[in-house]
Amino acid sequence: MGKIFENLYLVVLIGVVLAVGLMMAPYYSPSTIAIGLLQWLHVFFGVLWIGLLYYFNFVQIPTMPEIPAELKPGVSKHIAPKALFYFRWGAAFTVLTGLILAYLYGEEKSLMLNDPSNRLIGVGMWLALIMAFNVWFIIWPNQKKVLGLVEADDAAKAKAARTAMIASRTNVVLSIPMLLAMTNFR
Repeated sequence: MGKIFENLYLVVLIGVVLAVGLMMAPYYSPSTIAIGLLQWLHVFFGVLWIGLLYYFNFVQIPTMPEIPAELKPGVSKHIAPKALFYFRWGAAFTVLTGLILAYLYGEEKSLMLNDPSNRLIGVGMWLALIMAFNVWFIIWPNQKKVLGLVEADDAAKAKAARTAMIASRTNVVLSIPMLLAMTNFR
């Protein structure tokens, strides 16, 4: 049993199989299963994205100054690049599945913010889109400099670190009303 839990990918696969098994109950129609799977994927990717956003802002950024210089490469060369991979793809797939769900539910017009009955979900959608933009076009390009994945001198790395941190903290601010909007729109 221990061997199973030592393999993260196997643990995730077992979790997915269990979740799909729950959806395959005889009282669900194929369309209900498809929508349910899409909703689950949206929540899964959203938890991955926002969980990593909070990890970076509540754990990694505040802790880095306390880490001895000789240990920092362990974070910057191994942990951060992998976490940023899941972070940015979590953002992309959260937005993609959210937009598909909005279309399937007829909520795509919510982005116009002109109907008071669905304005809250529209605000949440816009906040998520702004946050995803920050991830892909501000945080990630600057983090590539900080992590040495792109050539940059020390001054450029320091500037990039600050820019990425401010964009990340902006996403923390936006995530709070976004989560409220996404969970209370009906």
